[in-house]
Amino acid sequence: MSSSPEVLRDRWGIPHVRADGVDELFFANGYVHAQDRLWQMDAARRRAVGRYAEWVGPEGAAADALARRLGVEAASRRDFAALSAETRRMLECYAQGVNAAINEFPLPVEYELLGERPQQWEPWQSVAVMRQRGLLMGSIWFKLWRAAALRTIGPEAIGLLRYDDGGNERFVSPQVDDVQTRRWIAGLQSLAPSIDALLALAPADGTIAGSNNWAVSGARTVSGKPMVAGDPHRIFEIPGMYAQLHLSCGEFDALGFSVPGVPAFPHFCHTEHVAWCVTHAFADIHDLYLECFDPADPARYQTETGWARAEVHEEIVNVRGAESLKVRVIRTRHGPLLADPEASGYGVALRSVQLDPVDRSLDCLLPMLRAHGVREFNEVCRPWGVIDHSVVAADTSGHISVNVRAIVPERDRVNGWLPVPGWTGQHEWRGYIPWERMPREVDPASGKLVTANNRIAPDGEGDYLCTDCHPSTRARRISERLDGFPAASVDDMVGLLGDTDSARARDIAARICKVTPQGAGAELVALLRGWNGNMAAGELAPSAYYQVRQAMTRILARRSGLDRAARDIFATMAAPGVVPVNQLWWTLPELLRREDVSLLAGATWDQVIQEALAAVAEGGAVQPWGRLHRPVFSHPLANAFPEAAARLAPASNDVAGDGDCVCATGAYPTGGPSSSYGPVARYVFDVGNWDASRWSVFHGASGAPDSPHYSDQNPLWARCELAPAPFTREAVDACAVSRQRIEIKGLKPESAHTDSP
Repeated sequence: MSSSPEVLRDRWGIPHVRADGVDELFFANGYVHAQDRLWQMDAARRRAVGRYAEWVGPEGAAADALARRLGVEAASRRDFAALSAETRRMLECYAQGVNAAINEFPLPVEYELLGERPQQWEPWQSVAVMRQRGLLMGSIWFKLWRAAALRTIGPEAIGLLRYDDGGNERFVSPQVDDVQTRRWIAGLQSLAPSIDALLALAPADGTIAGSNNWAVSGARTVSGKPMVAGDPHRIFEIPGMYAQLHLSCGEFDALGFSVPGVPAFPHFCHTEHVAWCVTHAFADIHDLYLECFDPADPARYQTETGWARAEVHEEIVNVRGAESLKVRVIRTRHGPLLADPEASGYGVALRSVQLDPVDRSLDCLLPMLRAHGVREFNEVCRPWGVIDHSVVAADTSGHISVNVRAIVPERDRVNGWLPVPGWTGQHEWRGYIPWERMPREVDPASGKLVTANNRIAPDGEGDYLCTDCHPSTRARRISERLDGFPAASVDDMVGLLGDTDSARARDIAARICKVTPQGAGAELVALLRGWNGNMAAGELAPSAYYQVRQAMTRILARRSGLDRAARDIFATMAAPGVVPVNQLWWTLPELLRREDVSLLAGATWDQVIQEALAAVAEGGAVQPWGRLHRPVFSHPLANAFPEAAARLAPASNDVAGDGDCVCATGAYPTGGPSSSYGPVARYVFDVGNWDASRWSVFHGASGAPDSPHYSDQNPLWARCELAPAPFTREAVDACAVSRQRIEIKGLKPESAHTDSP
C-alpha cells in the first residue's frame, strides 16, 4: 500500500493531517507525534514500565521499583492482546509512523544530553503510555495520607481530614471486634516507613483538582446549537501532556488534544458530529488491603480460611551511574504489595481497576470518532476503565450529556477511608457497578451540564462511588455565570474560562478581618477588608490572602502534629501533592468555617490568624499577585542538567487565578505562591460552527526546546486567550503556513514484538 498523507501546519505549528485511509492516517498520527514530541513519548513509556532510571539515575529508581511491583508492563501486554483486531491495527500503524520519524529526523536535544538513542516503538507501548498518564491518580493517595496521619491524631479524628467537598458521611471503621480493630490499627501504624516511602512516590498531580468542563444547549447560545468548553489541569511539566492535532480521512474528521504516545483522542475532541471533553471524576477505583504475613514463612499471608501463598519473584532495576536495584515483587489475592512487608509482618496490597481486570479502554478510540450522537458516543465508551472521567458531550442534533466513564468496583463504602484488613474476607469486591447504574444525564431541562472534580453522586445514596473529591465552588461559579448569559457566545465561554472570582478567598479573608490586628499585620488586614475575592494578577490583596492562608495552614500542621506525619516526605518535599501542609490546605476552610479547634492543641482560630499575620508581615512588602504567582515550569531533566535548565523549561508570563477559581492556577503551599499546576490546555468547541472553535496549550505545539513553537502559546495562554481552531478544509487551507508530504512505502502487517524499550 502506498500513500502520501499531507500535514498542514498553521502559524502555531499545529499539525492538520489528511490521509486517504484510516491506516495511513494513524501512520501519520504516529509520525507527527514523534516529529514533535519524541522524547516525551519515550520518557512516558520508560516511566510506565519501570526503566526510567536507566536514563536519569538514582532519582528514578524508586518509581521504577514501584512500576515493577505493579506489573505495568505485563498488564499492558495483556491488554494489548485483548484488544480488537481493528484497534491493534491502529496501534501497529501508529507505531510504524513513530519509527519512520525516528529513522528520518534529528533526535531531540534531550537524547544529546543523555547520550542515548530511542529504541523502536512497539504497539503495546501505547497501552502502557495511556495507563501511565493516569496511573494511581485519586483515592489511593487520600487513603495513604490518612493512614500516615492515623498514628498522630488517632482514628477518632480521621474524619476531620476530609476535604470540604459537600459530602455528609464521616469516617467509618471496619466492623470488626475490639481485638481485631486494635490489630488493624496496630498493623497500619507499623507500616509507617512503607507509607512514608509510598507517599514520596505519589505523582505530583495525584490528588490535585482544577479541571472544568461544561456544555450548554442550543437554547442558551447565539448559534442555537450547543457549545462545550473546559480546561484539563495537571502539573506544569514541559512538554505538556496534550498536543493539539487534527486528523482527517474519508471515514472521519476529528480535531482535539492528543496524548503523545497514543493515537486518536482519548479525552478532548470534536468530530463533524460530536464534541466531548472530560474531567477527573474522583471515583474510588483503588483499594488498599493490609496483609498479614507469616514471620516463619514470608511468602505466606493470612486469609479468613487460613494461610495462602503469595506469588513472589525478583526483578532488577538498572540505574544509570549506580548499582542495580533488586526488587522483590510480591502478589497476594488482592494484588501487588506496594513495598516489602515490614518487620511486623504487615504489608499493604493494592487492588486497582487500572491493573485488574483486563482493560480495553483503547477499544473505545475508533468508535468514539465514528459516533454520530451523544447517546451512541456514551454507549461506545462502555469498556473505558484506565482512568475515571466525567465526560461531557454535545452533538449537531442539539443533544448534550454527561456520563461517568469508569469501571468502579462494587464493595462497601468503608473501603474508602483507609487500607482495610485483608484477612477477614469482609472487604472484598463483589464485581463491578453495571454501566446502566453509572451516573449520567441527557438533555437536562436547565440546558446546562457542569463538572469540576466535584462530587459525582450524593453520599450514602445508591452505589458507593467515591469518598474523596474536591469542593463544589468552581462548579457553582460556572453554573451561576452560565445563567447570566442570555445567549452565550464563544467569547463568553472564553471569558468564563478566565474567571478569577474566589468565593473561598472571600470567606477566608472575611474571617481574617474579624481579628484585631497587631503591629505590621494591620496593613495586611487593611488590604483584605472590603476585598471582593477577585484573584486578579495586578492586585495586592490576593497575595496577602494567599500568604496568610499559607501561614495558617502551616500553623495547623504544626499544632496538630501532622507536620510529623510522613516526616520523610515532608522533609524532602518529594511528593508535593501529598505532604501534610498541602493536604491541610484543602481541609482548613471547613475547619475554619465550623470554628473547629480539634486539631489546634488548645489554640483558637483567632490566635492562629494573629500568628499567621505576624509571620507574613515579617516577610516584607506584598507584591502584585501575578508576579508572585507566576508559574514555574518543570522539565524532567532540568535538575540533572542545570546548564540546560533555562533552555528546557522556559519562563512563563504572569497569571491570575488560584486553585479555588474557575481559572484554577494552583500552587502547593510547601513551595510558596508560584503556580505549579493548572490548565495545561483550554478549549471551546462551537457545535454550530466548528470553525469558530478555539484552543490553547500552556507552552506550545512542539516538545523540542529549540523550536519556535516550544513556548509561543504561553503569552496567549497566560492572558486566558485562545487561538483559532480551524476545522473545515477551506479554513485549514486558509490558515496553513507550511505543507509536508509523508511518504509511506508500505504499511507492514501486524507484527509480534517482545522487547521492552
